[in-house]
Amino acid sequence: MKKIYVAVITLGVLVSACGKKAEKIENPTSNLEYYGDTIQEDGAISTAALMELMKDKDSAEVKIITTIREVCQKKGCWMDVELTANDLMTVRFKDYGFFVPKDAAGKTVILDGIVRKEIETVEWLRHKAEDAGKSKEEIESITQPDTSFTFEARGVIIKSSNP
Repeated sequence: MKKIYVAVITLGVLVSACGKKAEKIENPTSNLEYYGDTIQEDGAISTAALMELMKDKDSAEVKIITTIREVCQKKGCWMDVELTANDLMTVRFKDYGFFVPKDAAGKTVILDGIVRKEIETVEWLRHKAEDAGKSKEEIESITQPDTSFTFEARGVIIKSSNP
């Protein structure tokens, strides 16, 4: 009975979170948009420094600065950011508690949270491809899991215009 209760509560939380939209904290004196926990810009490391840090780790708490490449076009519930010239890192948001604007691709972002080396399942990769608007053929061509870095952000700053 306890398991059923926990499952019902968990499902309720997920369903209610699905309706949330990007919640921007306005600051008219800057070009910064804050999502999730309010964080500061200072102390953010580059993705090159992140790669060096993660050489012998499976996870770490970090603050990084990078560029957004793609955002979930259904509701902004994940984004891919540049990790290296050829590699992307998927960012999801702590407790599914906030989303980012769907038009944020190309903007500079500062992320505060936990980076992890993970195996992304075929199911997740297909879900992400569907959210990104990929064709049925592209989605079905995903047949292998992928080991990559993922990021769980507790706070995000998006620079609304790049310098």
